Amino acid sequence: MDDWATRDGHAADYDLLLDLAAARAAAGGGARAGLEHALREAVRDGRLGAGTRLPSSRVLARDLGLARNTVADAYAQLVAEGWLTARQGSGTRVAPRPVATAAKVTARPADAPPPPIAPAELVPDAATGLPYSLWPGSPDLSSFPRAAWSAAARRALAAAPNEAFGYTDPRGRPELREALTAYLARVRGVRTDPDHLVICTGYVQGVGLLARALYGRGARRIAVEALGFPDTRTLLRTAGLETVPLEVDGDGARVEHLAGVQAALLTPAHQFPTGVPLSPGRRTAVTGWARGSGALIVEDDYDGEFRYDRQPVGALQGLAPDHVVYAGTASKSLAPGLRLAWLAVPPHLLDAVVREKRLADHHSPVLDQLTLAEFLSSGAYDRHVRRMRQHYRRRRDRLVAALAARAPHVHVSGIAAGLHAVLQLPPETGPLSAVVTRARAAGLALSGLPVYGAPPTTPPALVIGYATPPDHAFTGALDRLCDVLARA
Repeated sequence: MDDWATRDGHAADYDLLLDLAAARAAAGGGARAGLEHALREAVRDGRLGAGTRLPSSRVLARDLGLARNTVADAYAQLVAEGWLTARQGSGTRVAPRPVATAAKVTARPADAPPPPIAPAELVPDAATGLPYSLWPGSPDLSSFPRAAWSAAARRALAAAPNEAFGYTDPRGRPELREALTAYLARVRGVRTDPDHLVICTGYVQGVGLLARALYGRGARRIAVEALGFPDTRTLLRTAGLETVPLEVDGDGARVEHLAGVQAALLTPAHQFPTGVPLSPGRRTAVTGWARGSGALIVEDDYDGEFRYDRQPVGALQGLAPDHVVYAGTASKSLAPGLRLAWLAVPPHLLDAVVREKRLADHHSPVLDQLTLAEFLSSGAYDRHVRRMRQHYRRRRDRLVAALAARAPHVHVSGIAAGLHAVLQLPPETGPLSAVVTRARAAGLALSGLPVYGAPPTTPPALVIGYATPPDHAFTGALDRLCDVLARA
């Protein structure tokens, strides 16, 4: 009934975020009853909008670990009930339903100018000139989908209205905001609408916009995870905000230590760099804190599409849309050079963020926005993410196998999701700087955990970006890493 093809003939393997265990408990039945309940709720609460194409029964069955007939029967039941529609050649889609109109946002001008810009102390550039790099933070750029992106760009350019080439809405092109709204609801559980999405020229710009908007509304202190990219802390301090470190453990950030701050910036789906998700108890606690105190959470969902040994962790924003800014990016899923990121902003903060965006660059480049919109709506983005998920999983497995064989004293963690791993070295290894220096002498760029805020007393550990090398250099990078660690 629902195995169908997209316009370019490829199977539409769309992702879909569903909490099947919770749905089965709520429905009080088996797998089919739980799936039906989960899909009804996703349509009812607006996560799956009218016309949204669902995964094929084959794909969804594989993703959820169900029998294909179970999924097909659930789809058929929901078609009979009017929740879904099914047509040969068009697949299974969400049926049209009334949609509530979002309330208009009242303008609120910033009440103070941003402070002078302070000098930044940024993370060293990974482009060291060395022939091999396992520096985290970048995807495999050699796998950028050039042909599919070019095809999407041609279609987007041909369909673009004339007014798209003028000065446009600072929030970004409506085509992209509409496509992202549907995608984020389906895949990450984000609850927003196109009016409350702001397209940014990269995640760094998005953080800067938010920081200045928060400062302008009176915020002075923001909690950040003690381990993370120093660039982020620098951006916040540049806007005048004091950063308060939150300890990180096996359950993610210690969110019980939030007294006296007006905001918190977290990586709840996949903490950087430890790789742990924020535990369910802490997710509940931090959203409760935000509601009770009127504070704001900034959710950095930098690589939420990539998971291997666990079900996807839904966006924290879905639990408290009025108190969480969701920040996403194409830098890990496609390429950082596109400079495309997005913020889902609560209504009370939208005007302040849009004002900062207008002052920063008025709007992000239009052609890349239109291309990404077409890439999303055609299903090419889903196909690319699925292909890269398998690509990175194979690389991760090769890394783990090579270390087990050639450096078994090294403990690998943080590998259930994402594009990097943490390698914990024995305490007797000696100075981590010596390991990094040996790697550089072998032509390999590495980063140690102290780069991301670990105190000197922390046991020695490396943060390895196994996605970074191009295909032709991955084997060489892995060999050099194992050679260096075998002597550690």
